[in-house]
This record gives sequence, structure tokens and C-alpha cells, in this order.
Amino acid sequence: MGILFIIGLDMDFITYEKLGLNNYLLRDDIVNGRSNNEPTDVSGDVNYYPCSDSNKNFNVPEGKIIHFSDWNHSEIFSGTNRDISIYVPVTSKTEDLGLIILQDGDSYMNLNGPVRATSVFDNLIHNKEIDPFIAIFVMPGRPKGVKKNPIGTLRTKEAHFQRSIEYDSCDDKYLKFLQNELIPFALNEINIEITDDPSRRLLIGMSSGGICSFNAAWHDPNSFGNVISHCGSFTNIRGGHNYPSLIRSTEKKPIKVFLQSGKLDLNNIYGNWSLSNKEMASALKFAGYSYRFEFGAGGHSLNHGGSLFAESLKWIFNTK
Repeated sequence: MGILFIIGLDMDFITYEKLGLNNYLLRDDIVNGRSNNEPTDVSGDVNYYPCSDSNKNFNVPEGKIIHFSDWNHSEIFSGTNRDISIYVPVTSKTEDLGLIILQDGDSYMNLNGPVRATSVFDNLIHNKEIDPFIAIFVMPGRPKGVKKNPIGTLRTKEAHFQRSIEYDSCDDKYLKFLQNELIPFALNEINIEITDDPSRRLLIGMSSGGICSFNAAWHDPNSFGNVISHCGSFTNIRGGHNYPSLIRSTEKKPIKVFLQSGKLDLNNIYGNWSLSNKEMASALKFAGYSYRFEFGAGGHSLNHGGSLFAESLKWIFNTK
């Protein structure tokens, strides 16, 4: 029997295991006196406020939001429940609308949070700064029987592990979930047709949701041509630290990328988020991608990304 080699690592599997590279570090693990439970509420975040377009304007009509709690019809991630919200803009169009999918959707939709995405959507669409689109706010799955956690509270270990499987893995399972399960479900509920043009389809996420968004676009850029990553986890959780070298060594893909991180972003056993996002930006520049990197003073939160949210949407859709 031949020796199995890990593609891209130039390393046989025996050595891979001997070095412990197959080990998955849990949230509570401690190595060298450091854990993965590093603080995310840092002083630098006070510099950032929600963008002006996040303010509700009573002269602007609000899009319709349809909520689905404990949706459990996924076969790809069987045995899970998740919450889904669909944003339908105020428009006369019923076909060829753009598409935005937001991972950890409740954090982006929270009207008291740093992004307040639906208000931003309402204002930008009403002011004709971006074309109308459907938005799907989707939460990661929770194993059956695991309760949802309120926004801003720590997930249970079971929910945390499931989120990592869905978001941090570098395979195409989450992409297939979007293509074959989530999008068909949403479109069937609202009876609206969306565009097939990848330049008008956008994935957004924070932390593991950031790498999840990039990973899905990487696997099929003809389905999703745009990514906004806030403090993306391009670190050694489930292989995401390999993306900078993959970007450099792979023929350029038609993906437009907005990255955001800060000097006080996470620094734990998995890696340094500030450095990994700088590596991503450097690789995207090297390979000739259309990208933008905003590196600020904040930490591992949506504060900086929220302050730039309207600007990032306009940049992605070429209206700024």
C-alpha cells in the first residue's frame, strides 16, 4: 500500500498525524497558558459607530422580513435546527433581483447592533445607490435539543462545534447547503426570481462566517462572485490558514473581496487574526484580485465592519 500524501502540504499522513496537525483544538483548550477564550470586547471598538445609513428614516419604506424559527429541513446538515429570515425589498420587480446571504444572520439584522443591515438595505435601495436584492439572514445549525443562545451570549459547546463544522471547514458542503437547500427554500417562500449573475450575488460573514463566505465563493465563483469578510477566521481551525498560499498558487478566480480586520483582532491558539487577514490581503493583491482591505484599531467584533457597511456594499456593487 502506498503512502497517502496530503495535497498542498507535501507531507505523508503518518507525519501529518505525528506532528498533531490532525488535532482539533476545542474552545476551552489551554496551551502554553493561553486559551481560545480570548477577550473580544476591546478598547479600540469605541472608535466605531453604525454607519449613517443604519438610521431608520421614516420617509423610507421598509422591506418585508419573513422569519422562520427552528428550520430543520436540511439533509446536508441533518439533525440540525436553524433560524432563517428573508428580507424582501420594496420594489416592483419580481425577477432578476440580486442576492445577499449573511451568515450568523441575527447579528447583522439586530436593530440595536453595530450593523443594522435591514435599515441600511432600505436606505440604499430607496436612494437608488444599489439595485434591489433579496437578502437571506441564516444562522448556523444547532443540534436538535440544543437551545438557541441570545445575541451576545456564549454558544453551548454543541452549538459552537456545529457552527465550526459548517463555517470553518474548507470543503464544499456549506456551498451545497446554500445552492441546493437554503436558496430554493427561500425563493419558494417569496415567489420571486433572482439573478444568476455572480457579480450581483454576495456572501457576508463575521469571523468563521467570513471564511465560510469566502470558502463558498472559492468553490463556485460562478455562483457567488462577491464576499464581505469581517474579521475572517483565516487561521488554523479547520485548514483556513492555507488560503493565502492557495490564492497565490491558483489561477485567479472571478471573486471580488472586501476584507476587514483590526490591530486588536483575536490572537489565540488557532492563530493571529490580524496577521492572517494581512496575509489574505497580500495574497489577493499578488494574484491580481479586485479586493479592498480595511485594517483599523478595533478587535474581533462587527463594530468597524458596521461603520463601513453601506460603503462596503456600494464598493462591491460598483456604485461608489
